[in-house]
Amino acid sequence: MARLYVGNLPFAISEEELRELFEQHGAVQAIRLVDDPHTGRPRGFGFVDMDAAEAQLAMEVLHGKYFAGRILRVEKAK
Repeated sequence: MARLYVGNLPFAISEEELRELFEQHGAVQAIRLVDDPHTGRPRGFGFVDMDAAEAQLAMEVLHGKYFAGRILRVEKAK
């Protein structure tokens, strides 16, 4: 299992939309979009859990990809 950090997301993206994007490259185990704890508004990043090999492929394909008006940043979570 690998956890990917996904940054520069559109603020209006839903977990379902993010799941659909990543499921093109393998099975998604979990998704977590991060909200600001004070305002409850999206912070523009999240995490996706996938099988390690599929996560590597998704990272290679999606990092730098233009999606919904933004250029995605996809890397292994630290």
